[in-house]
Amino acid sequence: MNEVNFRLARHDDLPSIVRLLADDELGSQRERYEDPLPDSYFNAFEQIDIDPNHELIVAEIDGEVIGTLHLTFLPSISFQGGMRAQIESVRVDRKYQSQGIGGKMMKWTIERAKARDAHLVQLTTHHSREDSHRFYQRLGFKGSHLGMKLNLK
Repeated sequence: MNEVNFRLARHDDLPSIVRLLADDELGSQRERYEDPLPDSYFNAFEQIDIDPNHELIVAEIDGEVIGTLHLTFLPSISFQGGMRAQIESVRVDRKYQSQGIGGKMMKWTIERAKARDAHLVQLTTHHSREDSHRFYQRLGFKGSHLGMKLNLK
């Protein structure tokens, strides 16, 4: 396998990112991978792109986007004014799964969080994603809180 590169996403990566997000049981229920993509994806990308506390990351091999995640930095009064890093929407293309790419992507992202002086990295994972739970546990993540959500739409 060729080298995997990690970088900030560009506007032209968006169709590949949405494809990755839509390509699983949960994502297929909430994403709209269409041509052309709905404007809502481009609007969200623009908001992420201009905000220094948001980073949309892609993994690529030979110019092909094969993974993605969204890293958010959350300044907080808690922890003596500490910075938290939140990771969301982690995906690796099915044909590249179980090859260590997700682990490399997460480790690269954790180093970015350390460079921003974050005191912790947190994430949520759907209760049904048992393989993901094991993956994150292997990376050192521990279940410490009960996550709750309130859908507004």
